[in-house]
Amino acid sequence: MTDSYGEPISRRRFVHLAAVGATALAGGSLAVLSSCDNSSTGPSDGDPTRTPLLMPGTLAATGASLIAAPGTATISRTESSAAWLFEGRLPGPTIRARQGEQARIRLQNGLPEPTIVHWHGVLVPASMDGHPRQAIGPGASYDYEFPVVQRAGTFWYHPHPHHLTAAQIHRGLAGFFIIGDAEEDALGLPAGEREILLLLQDREGDAAGAFDYSPDAADLVSGMLRDTPFGNGLRRPTLQVSGRRYRFRILNASHARIYRLGLSNGGALTVIGNDGGLLPSPVQVDSVFLGVGERADVLIDLAPYPAGSRLMLKSLPFTVEFSPAARYPQGLEMDLLELVRTEATGPGDSPLPAVLSGVPALVNGGAPDRHFVFQSTGAGNMHLINGLTFDMDRVDEQIPLGQVERWVFSNESTLPHPVHLHGTHFQVESRTGGRNLVYPYEAGWKDTVLLMPLETVAVLLRFDQPGIFLLHCHNLQHEDMGMMLNVEVV
Repeated sequence: MTDSYGEPISRRRFVHLAAVGATALAGGSLAVLSSCDNSSTGPSDGDPTRTPLLMPGTLAATGASLIAAPGTATISRTESSAAWLFEGRLPGPTIRARQGEQARIRLQNGLPEPTIVHWHGVLVPASMDGHPRQAIGPGASYDYEFPVVQRAGTFWYHPHPHHLTAAQIHRGLAGFFIIGDAEEDALGLPAGEREILLLLQDREGDAAGAFDYSPDAADLVSGMLRDTPFGNGLRRPTLQVSGRRYRFRILNASHARIYRLGLSNGGALTVIGNDGGLLPSPVQVDSVFLGVGERADVLIDLAPYPAGSRLMLKSLPFTVEFSPAARYPQGLEMDLLELVRTEATGPGDSPLPAVLSGVPALVNGGAPDRHFVFQSTGAGNMHLINGLTFDMDRVDEQIPLGQVERWVFSNESTLPHPVHLHGTHFQVESRTGGRNLVYPYEAGWKDTVLLMPLETVAVLLRFDQPGIFLLHCHNLQHEDMGMMLNVEVV
C-alpha cells in the first residue's frame, strides 16, 4: 500500500431540523489523542466551535413521500443558511427498507427547476432509476414503485437532472437509503445509538457561502474542492460516544473531494462493508480511500479509550500524482468528526464473526472486454468518455441481459475520476498503474470505483434488469459537463 497519492402530500409541509444549541459536549478534562501515538498532550476542554452531530429522521420505503423544496439548513450551534432540502432536512430523511419489501415513494418537486431522484446503488427497474430523461418540472410529482431485491447495505439518494445535479446536491439535496436483511441481522452489529450515519461534504466555512453554488473556472476543471468539512450538513461536527463498539456508515457526498479515512491516533479501522453491502470478511486497515459516491461501513471500538478522551476521525494527507495545482488540493488533511468519550460504558461486545457474508465470485464467460477511457482535456473544460460527451438520446453501448462481462476503465487524465454505474453492481478484479493494487476493502460488490490519474481498473459485472442505465464520473462537475454515457441492456 502506498500513500502517494405513498399518499398525496401537502406542498407546504416541511419537517425542520431540531435545534442543536441545547446539546453540549462532555465536561471535564479531555485528553487529546495524538495523531502520532496514544500519548496525551495535556488536558483540554471540549471545542465550542464544534457542532453536535445529528442523525437524520427515518421514513419507511413502503410508503414514503419526499418534498424537494427551498428551506433553511442549520450548519452550527448558532448559524443557518438558505438551502434546498428533502423534507426540510440535511441529510434528507433516511429511507429504510427490508429485502423482499415493495418500495413506494412519491417525489414532489417544490423547486424552481426540474429534478429527479436517483437511488444510488439500489437495484431498480430502469423506469425507477432516476435517469435525467425522467426529470419532472416544478410542481410535478413522480411515483416510484419497485421491489427491494438486494442484500443489506448502505445506499443513498440524490437528484440526477442533466446539468443540474451538482448544484442541487450542493444546495442540500441528499439522503441515506438503508436496506436490511436476515443475514446482517444475525451478526449482531451495533444498532440504535451506536449506528452512526455520516454524510461527508467539503464546503465554504461561512454560512453565506456554504450552500452557494458558484463554481469558478478551476472548479470546472478539477471539480469543487473546499477546505471545511461538514458532517450531516453541520460544520466541524462532534459526537459523544460511550465505551462500546460503534458502526459508522460513511458516505462521500462531496463534489470532487477524495477522503482518506483514518483515526488521529493511527488506530485500526475495521471495515465490514462498502457500496454493495457486507464484505466477505472484516478487514482491519489503517486508512480507507473514499471517492465521491462511495460508502464505507466501519466499526470503531471505543472501549479502550478512557472517559474524557477525544479521538478524531480524519481525512489523512495524501498526494495525487500529476494533479494540477488547486487552492484546496486533493489530499488536504481534515478533521472530519470529533469523538468525545463519555463516562458511560456497557456490556462488552461479542467477537466479530470471521465470515460476514457469502459473495459468489463472477466469472467471465468469454465475452470480449469493453474499454472505457476517461479523459479531461482542459480545453473548453471537456470531460469525455471514449471521446464523447453525454447525449440524452444516444445509446452508447448495448449490453446483453444476464451475461457476465469484463469492463476496463482507464484514466488518461491528470484528475481522479470516481466511476459509477447504474443498474447493477460489479466486482473489482484489478488495478494497474497509479496505486497498482486492489484494496481489501474493495472486495465484494461495488457500484463506484476510484480511478486515480493514469490508473486502469478492470471489473466484472452482469445486468439483471433491461433498459437504459448510466455510466458516469461521479465528480459532479465532470458529470454535469458530459462525462456520462447511456448503456442499454437488451
